[in-house]
Amino acid sequence: MRTDVTPSELSDRDFYRVLTALVVPRPIAWVSTVSAAGVDNLAPHSFFTVSCASPPIVQFTSVGRKDHLRNVEQTREFVVNFAPEWLRREINATATDFPPEVSEFDAVGVRREPSAAVKPPRVADSPAALECRLHSTLLLGDSTVVFGEVVHVAIEDSALVAGHPEISLLQPIARLGKDEWGALGQVTSLRRIRYADWPGE
Repeated sequence: MRTDVTPSELSDRDFYRVLTALVVPRPIAWVSTVSAAGVDNLAPHSFFTVSCASPPIVQFTSVGRKDHLRNVEQTREFVVNFAPEWLRREINATATDFPPEVSEFDAVGVRREPSAAVKPPRVADSPAALECRLHSTLLLGDSTVVFGEVVHVAIEDSALVAGHPEISLLQPIARLGKDEWGALGQVTSLRRIRYADWPGE
């Protein structure tokens, strides 16, 4: 027995709640930008992923037109700050709809640090950051997908093991459905099977 759901039979908001409860867990892009007037903006986005490895491009989606989207369009730069479990309250608080002249860094009390290759600051207490320059945007209905080419990566030494990012030290947090958040939980390792190694009859 299944419950059938047709998007056109629900309000946009109700179907959004169904969709985001099933596409889980969603990593969070904690995006920092700076406005043309020089105001730093910081906001979390759970529609976020890697788009391409060569060149390195990541994407996040802005649902509606918000301050960070206008900032990216104007300055063509942004930073994706890694969202760790220990900063979950700050990450959630920066989702508040502050007016454009208010910096979420200052309102929430998030420490900033200069980026190496772009103007928007990084979150100083985040273990890693992807500094990006705008590649392109794509308008889809009520949302805009923002593609950014990664031009610099900064990772805390304490989050590295043998020079590689270590998941247990990064402790990512993810969005689930409703107001739910998820931490790392159990991690397992499973190698992909090459066809040449596939067991025969």
